[in-house]
Amino acid sequence: MPRVTLQTIADKVGVSRMTVSNAFSRPDQLSADLRRTILEAAAELGYVGPDPSARALARGTTGAIGLLLTAWVGEALRDPIAASFFGAIAEELSPTGYAVALLPGEKAARDIPLDGAVVYACGGESAALGWLVRRKLPLVFVDLDPIPGYPSILLDERTGSRLAAEHVLGLGHRRIAFFTWGNRDRGALADGRDAGSDYVSRARVAGAVEALDAVGVLPTAYEIADNLDHLAADGARALLAGPDRPTAVLCFSDRMAAALLDAAAEAGLRVPQDLSVVGWDDSPLASLTRPTLTTLRQDLTVKGRAAARTLLAGIEGTRTGTVPDATRTVLPVELVVRESTGPAPRD
Repeated sequence: MPRVTLQTIADKVGVSRMTVSNAFSRPDQLSADLRRTILEAAAELGYVGPDPSARALARGTTGAIGLLLTAWVGEALRDPIAASFFGAIAEELSPTGYAVALLPGEKAARDIPLDGAVVYACGGESAALGWLVRRKLPLVFVDLDPIPGYPSILLDERTGSRLAAEHVLGLGHRRIAFFTWGNRDRGALADGRDAGSDYVSRARVAGAVEALDAVGVLPTAYEIADNLDHLAADGARALLAGPDRPTAVLCFSDRMAAALLDAAAEAGLRVPQDLSVVGWDDSPLASLTRPTLTTLRQDLTVKGRAAARTLLAGIEGTRTGTVPDATRTVLPVELVVRESTGPAPRD
């Protein structure tokens, strides 16, 4: 059976090949009736549309944007914070026709045709990121300290964690702990030195330490290897089992804060009468726990849309030769006080 082409359809309908092409790629150029006639003829002939590879070659664009997630791809898709962020990116890109391609590792970052990529939850030394840089693709870094020359979308982590620390200090707490994650030196974590490679956890600790240092409070710290439920549960139990149990804990995430609430209940501790807990993100979980979580709120819709717009600007700049500046966009966070924090218990 001969191959069906745009010209085959054009001959059947009695229009030019360009008119048929517009029916698929630029429908606004045709009347609704003419486009319907062309698409019906195409369906009758068994034509499914222009070849994506050929169209990309002709346009000089792939129509795809990558999302680099080398750290925990499967877990990210189950995490409500990451999922909300991904959804905001997809919504912002929807009118442009761009597809979002998940890049789970080095091979995908090397081989999948892309016009640019959002780098999220990815170690700075990853081989996958190295391939994107070598391909000279427009990139935007989210919740990561970017490679020099690239734009980034960041939360005001230090201000948020300082607000959390000031909140529990104002309630009279002096035995305060961090419940965080990452690969860093515990001594550096406790005295606020700039340790470790993870931008977010490092910044959240540093902001709180600034507030605690100002009043002479030396925090303790308990660290787990990753922000995962089973690790958070074990870590929370261990944190509360120590000889110098804190009266307030500043957690890296709502997930870790929820694990701490569960561990407190197991240990017979009342929240907030015996223990105050502060989360981070204001995820749906924060309103479902009992008691409800005091937490730091981030606007995931704003963050996702900002990442998409910044990347689109970079792609357009690459195409036109007017690449935008490597801007650092810092988004605000807000302390949301609920039921999990209260006055420090009397010794």
